[in-house]
Amino acid sequence: MSKQQRGLGKGLSALLGDPELSNIRKPVGYVNKEIANGDNTSQPSADILRIPVDMIDPNPYQPRMNFDQEALDELADSIRTLGLIQPITVRKIADGRYQIISGERRFRASRLAGMTMIPAYIRDANDQGMLEMAIVENIQRENLDPIEVAMSYQRLIDECNLTQEQMAFRVGKKRVTVTNSLRLLKLPAKIQHDLKVGLLSVGHAKVLLGVEDSATQEALCDIVIKEELSVRQLEDKVRKLFTSKKKPAEVESQVLPDEYYRVLEIVGKYFENNISLKRSDSGKGTMTIHFNSDEEVQKFLKALEDSKF
Repeated sequence: MSKQQRGLGKGLSALLGDPELSNIRKPVGYVNKEIANGDNTSQPSADILRIPVDMIDPNPYQPRMNFDQEALDELADSIRTLGLIQPITVRKIADGRYQIISGERRFRASRLAGMTMIPAYIRDANDQGMLEMAIVENIQRENLDPIEVAMSYQRLIDECNLTQEQMAFRVGKKRVTVTNSLRLLKLPAKIQHDLKVGLLSVGHAKVLLGVEDSATQEALCDIVIKEELSVRQLEDKVRKLFTSKKKPAEVESQVLPDEYYRVLEIVGKYFENNISLKRSDSGKGTMTIHFNSDEEVQKFLKALEDSKF
């Protein structure tokens, strides 16, 4: 009797009719099974190994600040039943230990589940590379709140010396999306907290960003929460509040063309980002720069002269 394989046994090649697919690599197993004694000197990077949980340290660059305990308990229950299906990612550090690059939520749940060994994918990474991988992985795959996302973007810019454009490319987002997210960090701490815990939406926050006075921003935030206002209702209230002071169009959060944000970024770095820009629908507008010293102006002038404008 011939040993003809059934359709499913032939894999994707039989199902899709593509002979090239028969060469697809099978899922990676856990090579060398485990590291039991902390002797990882002979283990190559880019392997998946089982590592004792007490040899793994948390990620100091972890962008997530809060872990939902109920969600962790649910994941721990799943791990007790099925095991950890997706390995965490770690890097080797001193004294035979490992440090989490990504997967801290899975790591915490595994400890709750009573696991003593955990599968981990080992990668080579310096501090900057680790920071980038941890932040990008969290932004793309985890449920970060809006402020955690904005702070993650800011860390990539500050600690990895990236421009907004480079950072947007890293995380697979449009530049204007990143810019609008970073603007949330200009809100008062109270409003940022309300945004983090879900009392306020990003839409509400964008409207409040159009209000210059922080005390008024906080008062409006309290009204939104107390009266459960929609974004449209908040816009109407802001219009009425500032009718005598400015035109309604100036009160709303303004979305500018991409090149305007580039100007704000380039010029703003010389003045600690104390720069604002307003633009009408016709393209006319004003740009205001606040400087703290003659030195700031001199640095900006030198940069202009060096660039041979």
